[in-house]
Amino acid sequence: MNLKQLAAHLNLSQTTVSRALNGYPEVSEQTRKRVAEAAQALNYAPNARAKGLATGRAMAIGHVIPISTQHQMMNPVFGDFIAGASEEYVKAGYDMTLSVTGDRDEEENYRRLKAKGNVDGIIVHGPSMHDGRIPFLRKLGLPFVVHGRASELDTAYSWVDMNNTHAFQRATNFLLDLGHRRIGLINGLEFMDFAYRRRLGFEQALTARGFAPDPALLASGEMTESYGFEAAQRLLALPEPPTALLTSSVIAAIGIRRAIHAAGLEMGRDVSVITHDDDLSFLRNGPDLPIFTATRSSVYEAGRIAAAMLLAHIEDPSLPAQSRLLEAQLIIGGSTGPVPSSAPASAN
Repeated sequence: MNLKQLAAHLNLSQTTVSRALNGYPEVSEQTRKRVAEAAQALNYAPNARAKGLATGRAMAIGHVIPISTQHQMMNPVFGDFIAGASEEYVKAGYDMTLSVTGDRDEEENYRRLKAKGNVDGIIVHGPSMHDGRIPFLRKLGLPFVVHGRASELDTAYSWVDMNNTHAFQRATNFLLDLGHRRIGLINGLEFMDFAYRRRLGFEQALTARGFAPDPALLASGEMTESYGFEAAQRLLALPEPPTALLTSSVIAAIGIRRAIHAAGLEMGRDVSVITHDDDLSFLRNGPDLPIFTATRSSVYEAGRIAAAMLLAHIEDPSLPAQSRLLEAQLIIGGSTGPVPSSAPASAN
């Protein structure tokens, strides 16, 4: 059903129906409700192109996927974020565009999107600690929301982030409470803001309990299964290996579990493991009892919140910068247990 047919069904003008659907204040609440109910009952969906012509908008949101020489976008996490964001886009009648860019042409990509009028706003993914995209987009005048934060930028911008520092403080304290002292961190690339904050939380928890972080037990890299395997294999081969490992991704955790088994050890008994990002739609952390103890924060929900925030900025450009800090849950699974009785009692 198109707008003309919906208007005829309601015996209203197309202008009135269009204004009712788009929330214009001069339309009465009674008429607005009547139009909305009819649109839902008859499965009417506004034509995005026609709506764009009426509002002067592209009716599309851009997601630029960085293909970097230094890191790759983790597609499983990105996919769940997009699924959550799409829920909001569909409700608002917006489409989504994806474009791929490299390190050198990312700013040019944003400039091109702005000049062509292809999108009304941008979601920025994977911020580094001093991310140049944020001041660039502010200067460009293109509405945007950042998934994450840039710790070293002192400027106002809208963002949605998980409290990485607190999540890794909590996870580290949980391992310390189990008696572990040799705790390794298998982290993401630490020029990325989330990884920097996670290491900060890890180190703060150790220091507060009187233990110095051991540089030999720290690893940083791209969060792949093979990286998790290789980093864990190296740490487990140390003269004083860790009795517990904390990692930034369930994908790396799968590699860690493989390394533990390859060493003839049992995860949860000989080596405890806590991971983050275990709440992925296609990679469930066990059907009933979670396989991994994990700090859990829904990427899907972060996508939904970021999209709603961006759409609000597009609707009202005068809105001040907004922020949302999400707290992670600590989910207890089968990958953690008390420190083995054979472990040395030395401090970390």
